[in-house]
Amino acid sequence: MLSAVVSPPNTYSEWVAVLDMLKAKTDDEAVLNAMLQGTLEWQSGVAERFARKLVDTINYRMNCASDKFQKEMSRAYGQERAIVQALLALRKEMSFLARAINLPVIPEKDRNQYYQLVVEQANNMQSSLEDSARKDRTGKLSSIVRNNRVNAF
Repeated sequence: MLSAVVSPPNTYSEWVAVLDMLKAKTDDEAVLNAMLQGTLEWQSGVAERFARKLVDTINYRMNCASDKFQKEMSRAYGQERAIVQALLALRKEMSFLARAINLPVIPEKDRNQYYQLVVEQANNMQSSLEDSARKDRTGKLSSIVRNNRVNAF
């Protein structure tokens, strides 16, 4: 599949268009590369709107990833391979979102705060999965969840 050419955004409106592409999962790698090269005049008003749009987009993607994971788990019927695939897909998405929110265009003090939103969500997911897996008396699910951590990125 050919990668779309996505120009690095330099204005708020260009960022909105790129973030909409991110939200729609339009060629994630091309969009991420453009975002990493993008610039923005970090001024009052624009900075707040940009940050809100970015965080909303990342939250939307995290919610979608969580929903997709739940569906995949409900179809796994205890099959180890299917469970591992679901866990790895969730980890891959969380890792991607951590990269997508950790942008050079964001001032360092804010960047770490936004990055931590994704890390905390991944940690909460992992903790929740480990708690749920404890109900499995065989210990197999616990082992699978510990060995395929969604927060290992």
